[in-house]
Amino acid sequence: MKAYIAVNYKNRKNLSKELIAIGMALNGVNVESMIFVDQYLFDETNEREMMRQAMMEIDRCSFLVAECTYKGIGIGIEAGYAKAKKKPIIYLRHISAEHATTLAGISDVQLLYSNPKDLFDQLSEFLSKAIVKK
Repeated sequence: MKAYIAVNYKNRKNLSKELIAIGMALNGVNVESMIFVDQYLFDETNEREMMRQAMMEIDRCSFLVAECTYKGIGIGIEAGYAKAKKKPIIYLRHISAEHATTLAGISDVQLLYSNPKDLFDQLSEFLSKAIVKK
């Protein structure tokens, strides 16, 4: 099983600890993680190739984790594509971050966290219950 992690490219470094927590929670239930912005680098002239590759990677995953602490159009597009492909979407954001209504509206579960440990704990608990059900 594999999870696609969608995160705002420009603010990726600000979420390093949170992304480690997400990866550890996924690893704890034997789910491989794929952070698109860490795996690929595109310049502004390669937008079609970037989106083709993103859609291909989403197709290979079982579900999408949308880290929405920093809003991004790309996260919404990735989540919309995943939803169209009938893949579950987990919406995550720090409790002090602005609510992303459209992403929350298409998500299957929403987790609001206060720090990386809280994120790890909540996501681990959710995943252990969700993965066991399958």
